[in-house]
Amino acid sequence: MRMVHAHKITHLFAKAITMRATEKVKPHRKPTNLSLDSELLREAKALGINVSRSAEAGIEAAVRHQKQMDWLEDNAAALASSNKYVEEQGLPLSQYRQF
Repeated sequence: MRMVHAHKITHLFAKAITMRATEKVKPHRKPTNLSLDSELLREAKALGINVSRSAEAGIEAAVRHQKQMDWLEDNAAALASSNKYVEEQGLPLSQYRQF
C-alpha cells in the first residue's frame, strides 16, 4: 500500500516539475530606442517581421554567446590542466571501457 502511494506522489511531483519547466514566463519588457539601418528596417517591415522580437532574439543570442566566451576564458586554466592530464596519463578508468 505504501509503495503505491509513494509511486503516486513521485508521479505527481514529476508532473508538477514538468509543467513548471514548460510554462513560459512573460518577460518584463522595457521600451528602448535603437538605431538601425533604415533599408534593413524597411525590408523587415515589408516582410512583416516583428522588429522588436527579432532584436530581442539577436541580443539574447549575443548575451548567451558572450557568457559562453566569458566562461571559457574564466576556466581556460582548468581546461588546459585537464587536457594536459589526459594527454599525459590517459583517460581515468579507461581500462574499464568496453569500446
